[in-house]
Amino acid sequence: MASPFVEIEVDDRVVKVTNPDRVYFPMTGATKLDLVEYYLAVGDGIVNALRERPCMLHRFPKGLEGDKVHQKRIPAGAPPWVETVQLYFPRWGRTADELCVTELAQVIWATQMSTVEFHPWNSRRADTEKPDEWRIDLDPGPECDWATVQRVAGVTREVLDELGAVGFPKTSGGSGLHIYVRIPPDHGFQDVRRAALAFAREVERRAGGEVTTAWWRKDRDPSQLFVDYNQNARDHTIAAAYSVRGVANGRVSAPVLWAEIPECEPDDFTMDTMPERFAEIGDLHASIDDHPFDIAPLLAWADRDEAAGEQAPVEPDAG
Repeated sequence: MASPFVEIEVDDRVVKVTNPDRVYFPMTGATKLDLVEYYLAVGDGIVNALRERPCMLHRFPKGLEGDKVHQKRIPAGAPPWVETVQLYFPRWGRTADELCVTELAQVIWATQMSTVEFHPWNSRRADTEKPDEWRIDLDPGPECDWATVQRVAGVTREVLDELGAVGFPKTSGGSGLHIYVRIPPDHGFQDVRRAALAFAREVERRAGGEVTTAWWRKDRDPSQLFVDYNQNARDHTIAAAYSVRGVANGRVSAPVLWAEIPECEPDDFTMDTMPERFAEIGDLHASIDDHPFDIAPLLAWADRDEAAGEQAPVEPDAG
């Protein structure tokens, strides 16, 4: 028997969504069609976050109660208007064609293919080896509370302001916070990672013992927050702004204003609440491309730290 389906019009495309009533989020009862309607509601935001970036897909073919699939290669059967970019992975010794979003219909097609989470690279298709996005990941340890994340966000903004860098924060959709800074695509991943580590160390110095940059998990105090500079290494991805996360209540990685951080909670931003918020305030990351920051000062900090004996840990192998 053929699967039930609905057809969704997205601009000048039609996407066939099969099994629209399959429950993806058992806690809330949200279905596959609810997920599609969420991404339609925040369409401009999710496309802006993914545009021209290689994108890893986190798929849940049977919903959250089934297995999670981390997929680099685009699923089979893509229509010709779904665009890709080919990447080389030295560890495998082979290539993969990853989704490269240029329009909303491609997001809806990926959702039809059971994608819940979208995890883009911090570089774009024009030159995938030159990041144009510096990512600051405030990742709390297992015994680190949200109040600590909020305080460290304040320290992070203080350092950014002193540098003259404009940071665009968002909740991670988990327990942490991400801040994105647009940078000119003039450096490779290694330099951007060095710059990110130098920044993380400066935050660590100012945060009164609440922050760690320790490379090994065993060396971290579980009550501290790790500023995860490794998210700037090649083929490391984190959930996009507006991406739903694979958590029971359908939490979303939500752009926020700096002024909201002291008052908000991660659970404020879900599939249920975000469409109304987006309709009211639009995409808080819409102007990120207008604020590029030259990482030269951070590379100077990295040189200073390395001269003082603070060597960067060996970069992990690319995927």
